[in-house]
Amino acid sequence: MVAVRKPTFSRMTVAEFLDWNGDGTDTRYELVNGEPRAMAPASITHGILQSTVARLIGNHLADRAPGCHIVTAPGVQPRVRSSHNMRIPDLGVTCTPDERGLRTLPDPVLLIEILSPSNEAETWENVWTYTTLPSVREILVLWTAGIGAELLRRQADGSWPESPSVIMADDALGLESIGYEVLLSRLYAGTHLVRQPD
Repeated sequence: MVAVRKPTFSRMTVAEFLDWNGDGTDTRYELVNGEPRAMAPASITHGILQSTVARLIGNHLADRAPGCHIVTAPGVQPRVRSSHNMRIPDLGVTCTPDERGLRTLPDPVLLIEILSPSNEAETWENVWTYTTLPSVREILVLWTAGIGAELLRRQADGSWPESPSVIMADDALGLESIGYEVLLSRLYAGTHLVRQPD
């Protein structure tokens, strides 16, 4: 009997991924353990939620923390296997000044993922990799199946809780990392999840 060797291939590094032109389509990718992983196009609800959150937090930062910025779909390099991982959260906040040539979000303090039922496993996999970044203080996961969110906040000793706090529609969402508080349902304005007046 002859042993068949598995084909070997080289895993893509972050540097190679950043220079990669993709597959020739409009498909967006993130890099997971050296393998490009396709990201499905977002639903309209997801897109409205993402743009509303970016606008509200962006306005808050402009008024209260002008050195901080919210960035849409930034590249984030987790500390674990960092040379082979580039995750793409929906939104990220950094207070590090922009510089020419930056291709990954430097020192994010807040990362936001918008959870769709079809990508739940991948989203939570990304969330747990974000906890390896020492600058990250909070991670917010917004739901699209209903008005709700889950918030992970780094504790005073630097550790993370075992499970996130759940915030529901009528609750206030407080983001200590950027000094922002808002009624959660306000983030969902314009989506089908918010009842429109008759």
